[in-house]
Amino acid sequence: MSEKAPGLVGRVKDKLVESKQKWAREGRLLTGETADPAAQRLPPGQRIVKDWPVLDLGLKPRIGPDTWQLTVDGMVKNPITWSWADFQSQPQVQSVSDIHCVTAWSRYDNEWEGVSARHLLSVVQPLPEVRHIVFHAHDGYTTNLPLEAFDDDDVLLATKWAGKPLSADHGGPVRAVVPKLYFWKSAKWVKRLEFVAEDRPGFWEVRGYHNEADPWKEERYG
Repeated sequence: MSEKAPGLVGRVKDKLVESKQKWAREGRLLTGETADPAAQRLPPGQRIVKDWPVLDLGLKPRIGPDTWQLTVDGMVKNPITWSWADFQSQPQVQSVSDIHCVTAWSRYDNEWEGVSARHLLSVVQPLPEVRHIVFHAHDGYTTNLPLEAFDDDDVLLATKWAGKPLSADHGGPVRAVVPKLYFWKSAKWVKRLEFVAEDRPGFWEVRGYHNEADPWKEERYG
């Protein structure tokens, strides 16, 4: 699906993107504060919510497990293409982490289940020169991540939230979960992970948002 989707959906998406880019230009929501995550659970400028707001580009791909595939390629020793059955046959892990959205809401204690990033790394074996990963999603979205941010014990490709399969609204059947960064780095509807040597900023990163996205440094915009 192209970034310039036709018709009403495309117009809605363009309006949303224009609004978010304006936020970046104006530095909206910035407090100018920083915090130590070891001492303060809630990052600067965030508020706690109990629900889970739905945010996307105005496109909601509907991908069933029977057609879903995950490709991991680029600079790896063992590129893979997993079907849903292949993915489910991998070791499944459970974790609990917080969500911090750049739009200033945070949600505590989210229960995830899926395949850990470290297991995936052990399977594909990135080449020594790899420094970054690019996530590709079914709606055309991309986002970039340093390899060391992906190689963390709380990062996973999630299929379940709160004990239930991820809904399509929240990125099901599989989304990335990178809890230490603003949640736009946790791509929904993941279909491909590309391992690269050079950084390649993604959809929001080239539209005024910060390349690193550390909530405690309030790296909302770049």
